[in-house]
Amino acid sequence: MATSSVSKGCFVFKPDFKKRKISVPIEDYFNNEILGSEDSKLRFETYHLLWQRMKSETEQLQEELNKNLFDNLIEFLQKSHSDVQKNSRNWGCQMKLREIPTAALILGVNVTDHDLIFRSLTETLRNNVTPYVVSLQAKDCPDVKHFLQKLTSQLMDCCVDEKSKETRSPKTSRTTSYSMDSLCSWYTAATQTTGPKLTSKKRTTCSQWQCPPVVLILKNMESFSTKVLQDFIIISSQHLHEFPLILIFGIATSPVIIHRLLPHAVSSLLCIELFQSLSSKEHLTVILDKLLFTAQFPFKISKKALQVLTNIFLYHDFSIRNFIKGLKLSLLEHFYLQPLSVLCCDLPEAKKRVKFFSVNQCENIRRLPSFRRYVEKQASEKQVALLTNETVLKEETQLLLENLHVYHMNYFLVLRCLHNFTSCLPKYPLGRQIRELYCTCLDDNVWDSEEYTSALQLLRMLAKEELVSVLEKCCEVLSSSAEKQLGSTAQKVKGFLTQLQNLDDSKEEEDACGSQLKGLQKTDLYHLQKSLLEMKELRRTTKKQTKFEMLRENVVNFIDNLVRVYLLPPESQPLHEVVYFSAAHTLREHLNAAPRIALHTALNNPYYYLKNEALKSEEGCIPNTAPDICIAYKLHLECSRLINLVDWSEAFATVVTAAEKMDANSTSSEEMNEIIHARFIRAVSELELLGFIKPTKQKTDHVARLTWGGC
Repeated sequence: MATSSVSKGCFVFKPDFKKRKISVPIEDYFNNEILGSEDSKLRFETYHLLWQRMKSETEQLQEELNKNLFDNLIEFLQKSHSDVQKNSRNWGCQMKLREIPTAALILGVNVTDHDLIFRSLTETLRNNVTPYVVSLQAKDCPDVKHFLQKLTSQLMDCCVDEKSKETRSPKTSRTTSYSMDSLCSWYTAATQTTGPKLTSKKRTTCSQWQCPPVVLILKNMESFSTKVLQDFIIISSQHLHEFPLILIFGIATSPVIIHRLLPHAVSSLLCIELFQSLSSKEHLTVILDKLLFTAQFPFKISKKALQVLTNIFLYHDFSIRNFIKGLKLSLLEHFYLQPLSVLCCDLPEAKKRVKFFSVNQCENIRRLPSFRRYVEKQASEKQVALLTNETVLKEETQLLLENLHVYHMNYFLVLRCLHNFTSCLPKYPLGRQIRELYCTCLDDNVWDSEEYTSALQLLRMLAKEELVSVLEKCCEVLSSSAEKQLGSTAQKVKGFLTQLQNLDDSKEEEDACGSQLKGLQKTDLYHLQKSLLEMKELRRTTKKQTKFEMLRENVVNFIDNLVRVYLLPPESQPLHEVVYFSAAHTLREHLNAAPRIALHTALNNPYYYLKNEALKSEEGCIPNTAPDICIAYKLHLECSRLINLVDWSEAFATVVTAAEKMDANSTSSEEMNEIIHARFIRAVSELELLGFIKPTKQKTDHVARLTWGGC
């Protein structure tokens, strides 16, 4: 495109809209070429719908878990501000006017989850307490000037109605002097202009306040500068009568951090009250209970995959947000890698989809290892029908899917009952959390383990009160199920509970003690000791169980029978591959990052990531078509602690010229040698930036190697 002009200039030519690249639909990326599945779009839609259901359930759970904390905070804020408004003339209240109401919110070390909590808290406070809610971070407040600037700018954006937004012109923000006096004058003008009529419908309490409080949330208080906090608190306490401020400290570690950051002269200006959020472990237990340990969602995770997610949670960040992301990745990988994941949906929909299966999809069912084992157990005539007749196969698949759904409903009910029994035992032989018991049951037959045998022995020593309490919990679990899948199990548990409550073993113990003491007569110490030893031996050999002991033995045997019938491992169920994700190594590669190993793999074997056939080479060889940094990296692996740059450059030029099919010593290639030298310098600079080498003062023409062992 030519352009003529008298003077030199820069001309911009906008691209034609017709030539713009058309965006590819998301579901097209879901097509796995290796599997060659014909229903990739349907699998993606199923994944999207299932994840939306799980996501909405998670958000609802988080709102319910935070509701108690938010209610306590709202009550504290309303009470603090109401006391000042009602008793402003009281001498004691006037003395407290210099104390800033402060809520210390202990959130835990899962910092990545704090943003979501503060976002929900801000919205809740604006709907129930005051429209003036501001959140500040330490990175935006290096000094008091920037602190007040951020506070003022966010407060001006908290206008309640459109009229107040119209009255605020763009010029006012430029000419505003950011000080506490200007902030107080702005607040007075804003409250007098808006008045109590501008409160929202949800805001009931603050409608009585003509001057609603200003709530300032300091996210991650540990990161704030000590001097900034001290100066702001001292300044704010002096203007508290005209600028009603309430502070909320977001604390990740411990409340002691307040006294470490603030001296006594400053902390005495705060009226502090502590609020503790739900711990991350309890939050994780609720999430697992509602998403995985239920038949509401068909998707399930194998033992190893669940252990990868829980280990990252427990040993890395305690982040619920990251755990949910890992769960989403598991769901995505399952629908991407498993062609039969199209059946991982609600049971009625799965039955409908089976009817329209193609020949290839029927063959995918026959290739499943669990279905093969199922076919081998059938009669010879049925085996032939399942392997040759698609109609018979589809009908049998529908029946197996229904059995799998019933299996999961019974499985999680019995799992919760067993957890109620084992969670009260000393030393927790089967785990303290239900996720530990779940992993044990997923692995193999749980009744074959030593821990299970030890748990049964401890259950046979439970007291009557403990046994009654556990059975009451089991009744609640079994009655919570809408469908009666376990038959008469709930009635039997209620029957055991009734017998225990009506049992009166005091009379039986008195009779037993009386019969034992009947044989004792007045005698000397020697014969008395001998008689007692004989009675002890007789009691040990011919001891008669009491009614409670017999009933307790029946309860333990009943629970043991339930476990052996309903807690079979998922691998024993046909078509379990349809709903269970077992690729734990895929999760580990994506979530458990190992940057040094990944960097070594990329530089040592670029084909692993680039998938270019020209980069394939035998192990130990340096491909001449590899990128420059890869060639320099593989050459530096052959060197010792100090690397001679001249030798390294010559070796690099030898490899590169072999790729260019040129003679490095030829006189006609001086320009090419300069280019190769420049490429070498760039590769060495990149290796230095990545931390593999560094300059050394021992020798000027040498560099020091920093990594060893191939990583």
